[in-house]
Amino acid sequence: HVQLVESGGGSVQAGGSLRLSCAASGYTYSSSCMGWFRQAPGQEREGVAAVDADGNANYADSLKGRFTVSKDNAENTLYLQITSMKPEDTAMYYCAMDDGPNCRSGDFLDWTTLGRYTYWGQGTQVTVS
Repeated sequence: HVQLVESGGGSVQAGGSLRLSCAASGYTYSSSCMGWFRQAPGQEREGVAAVDADGNANYADSLKGRFTVSKDNAENTLYLQITSMKPEDTAMYYCAMDDGPNCRSGDFLDWTTLGRYTYWGQGTQVTVS
């Protein structure tokens, strides 16, 4: 049974930073690919960043530069560092996992597609004012 638990959200002022964490359990984590998504009220869920099974990071074009995704295989944890935060970053942030087998870099071009992810966390709220 795979479980994803996000943490690290909160309320920050514009210009501040946060680091979100997603702890994964119940699966051979290193062979999966994982991503961060966010959903603002009244908006569709959108891809923020993701890491494939080869450790390569992918980012939404509009968010490059302020978001850094990383994966610690030893700790079974996915991270998202957000800097220079803006009010438009306010959203619920979700962690998602695709348990493979199509998680190598060449198979990960559609990383923003919600349907490729089998498991989702409950989300962590981020509010920027």
